[in-house]
Amino acid sequence: MKLYNPIDIKNISLLGGSGTGKTTLLESMLYESGVIKRRGSVEAQNTVSDYFPVEKEYGYSVFPTVANIEWLNKKLNIIDCPGSDDFIGGAVTSLNVTDTAVILLSAANGVEVGTQNHFRYTEKYGKPVIFLVNKLDHDNADYDKTVEQLKEIYGGKVVQIQYPISVGAGFNAVVDVLKMKMYQWKPEGGAPEILDIPASEADKAEELHNALLEAAAENDETLMDKFFEEGSLTEDEMRDGLRKGMALRDAFPVFCVCAARDMGVRRLMEFLGNISPSVNQVAAPKTTEGVEVPCDVAGPTSLFIFKTSVEPHIGEVNYFKVMSGKVKAGDDLNNMDRGSKERITQLYAVAGAIRTPIDELSAGDIGATVKLKDTRTGNTLNAKDCDYHFGQIVYPDPKFRRAIRPQSEADSEKLSALLTRMHEEDPTWVIEQSKELKQTIVSGQGEFHLRTLKWRLENNDKMMVVFDEPKIPYRETITKAARADYRHKKQSGGAGQFGEVHLIVEPYVEGQPVPETFKFGGQEYKISVRDTQEIPLDWGGKLVLINSIVGGAIDARFIPAILKGIMDRIEQGPLTGSYARDVRVIIYDGKMHPVDSNEISFRLAGRNAFAEAFRNAGPKILEPIYDVDIFVPSDKMGDVMSDLNGRRGIIMGSSSEKGFEHLQAKIPLKELSNYSTTLSSLTGGRASFTMHFASYELVPMDVQEKLIKDFAATQTDED
Repeated sequence: MKLYNPIDIKNISLLGGSGTGKTTLLESMLYESGVIKRRGSVEAQNTVSDYFPVEKEYGYSVFPTVANIEWLNKKLNIIDCPGSDDFIGGAVTSLNVTDTAVILLSAANGVEVGTQNHFRYTEKYGKPVIFLVNKLDHDNADYDKTVEQLKEIYGGKVVQIQYPISVGAGFNAVVDVLKMKMYQWKPEGGAPEILDIPASEADKAEELHNALLEAAAENDETLMDKFFEEGSLTEDEMRDGLRKGMALRDAFPVFCVCAARDMGVRRLMEFLGNISPSVNQVAAPKTTEGVEVPCDVAGPTSLFIFKTSVEPHIGEVNYFKVMSGKVKAGDDLNNMDRGSKERITQLYAVAGAIRTPIDELSAGDIGATVKLKDTRTGNTLNAKDCDYHFGQIVYPDPKFRRAIRPQSEADSEKLSALLTRMHEEDPTWVIEQSKELKQTIVSGQGEFHLRTLKWRLENNDKMMVVFDEPKIPYRETITKAARADYRHKKQSGGAGQFGEVHLIVEPYVEGQPVPETFKFGGQEYKISVRDTQEIPLDWGGKLVLINSIVGGAIDARFIPAILKGIMDRIEQGPLTGSYARDVRVIIYDGKMHPVDSNEISFRLAGRNAFAEAFRNAGPKILEPIYDVDIFVPSDKMGDVMSDLNGRRGIIMGSSSEKGFEHLQAKIPLKELSNYSTTLSSLTGGRASFTMHFASYELVPMDVQEKLIKDFAATQTDED
């Protein structure tokens, strides 16, 4: 493979819902470009793209697959992304390193939830979009309806470059209104016969050609003037106008293809090579410090590692984009994230599992390397004296959680190492060793996402694991003020232990002043604030400690010990053993002994005084509440809302958004355990949702009573 300059490199994401034919399309592109000699199929489990065992088992993509293709003196770096929303991380990864998105649609199904999910991400990253209508030979194919749906959702920016003469089993020809020619294929597909447009299609072709002319001229004043003066543009001028329109996301071209029969693939690659932006024609990426990094072969060498996979017989393979300069086999680079040095011993151009050794890659290009000793996904590798740093890719929040454990406790350490490796391969598998819950929590984008992880552990690594329902990270707090005191006294010969602490607890609210007096049991307690400590808690909320000791009743040197005792108890609330939060503690009195008082005495006294006061302060349980955004087809809205009501969900708002209803709700985490599975079942897989933590709120009284009862039962069992 020759060395390509940035102007001739095009980086492209293949997106679209499950079953739209992305893997099959890539197979035909690789075949047409000569990378492979025979086309495989998903059914035969022999495609270049889906080469991992789990992908062959399930029959569709799990990981994004990189493929380098040479076509008409251009290099197309294609990343085939999984279609399922459970594997959305692949699309996010790809869009961070590519410059054009090709979104596939099935002519039989039209615009699906996967179409819209992926389009939203192209919006987020500002990428040009080409819509590709596939499966035109399907018995239920309806090209016109598909285009109508696209225009209804995305408006007049949708512009047809091609349309089929007919669809269904007899599909074999399209009219190209940019070239103003008809492309016709023999049954085996491949190279088309290029013909004049039939007279029966002349009017339709002319109408769509004029619409394309207007779309091409809209984003260039010079072209617009020429169009108004002459009523036409040359093919090159139309290309220039389309390129600008695509870059501004003001034009979304529509192409036709039948990937399984290799029809329309060559013309698509020609269009991508001619019109999709080159790597040096897009906005320069920025470092974490906001510095723009031009795609310049003369710049300092800088690589961004965007994907890592562990592959049979090879081990770890790191995929990278050359952000600046050139990289050569044998280069020594610095890892900006880990402070280590790496040698690039080998460089590869890749096409799925096919790796071709190469000597050099230029700025903007995508390749792979192996045997890096200390490099992870998201790391930046630089030449000496280069300080670029590109940071981590930001992925969607997880939507499905499970506790995971090995069937044999002896395998705990091995499982931990395997899960760390899994996260490297797919960063949307999030692993948490929860000290609070005493569980290892693995989170992902859906039930199938985690089931895939389990399959890989058990089949690839022979690690048998068990999924359990994850515990909920409840919190405890107080609802009123309470007072307590505790004396710790111990004498066992020689120096003893003595410490006495009097304190008041009350709910803490940001900005709320400290009362000057408290009244308990008819007795008034005056507060004189001498010192205040605000301790942000790792699990959220605060502990505020106020020293109101007067007259030297407790020496200031013992206050840190009292705080340690309070922290001992705040990590284990009395109701469910959960972390406590948002409590203000006022130490107002106590006693000490000139000989027997020490830190351990006051730590124990503070711990027990706090525990008693907390129990008397109207303790309540808080539960995590999540903001949930749900995109659902209108005809399923009622079913989804009914289900939300049964989950203690509160609808915060709704709106219509590009053909779908958008519901915004607040739902307790406890009620979201199997929500991804239920939502898919209710809507036939046509809905999607995102969720992120919102706040902690008081649980309803009936829920609290059950939680306390369940916790008490576990304590009894343990005793």
